[in-house]
Amino acid sequence: VHVVAALLALALGAFVIAGRKGTPAHRMAGRLWVAAMVAAALGSFFIEAQRFPVHTPLGTFGPIHLLSAFTLWNLWRAIAAIRRGAVTAHRRAMGGAFAGLVIAGLFTLVPGRTLGAWLVAVAG
Repeated sequence: VHVVAALLALALGAFVIAGRKGTPAHRMAGRLWVAAMVAAALGSFFIEAQRFPVHTPLGTFGPIHLLSAFTLWNLWRAIAAIRRGAVTAHRRAMGGAFAGLVIAGLFTLVPGRTLGAWLVAVAG
């Protein structure tokens, strides 16, 4: 769920950023993007931290989960901004969330990470 939602968010986010702002297509794609981002962020909490794990009764978490919590907060902030007509704040928050998605995606390709190792195995 996490990987599929993240890939969908990456594609939708690129579409939203590249397209004309404020149109019905922008708003619909933006809503779908937020849903995919929420699914990816929430899904990450079900993936146990491999590096610097902190064991809790709710699961094993790590520093990467802070990015997921920040993403959820940032999405809420962006939606609140556009609802009150603060377009610049909305644009900054959404841009930051998309940048976080791209950065997190790049970190999955670091040697020793599960997805990176899987991609190398599939490609090789």
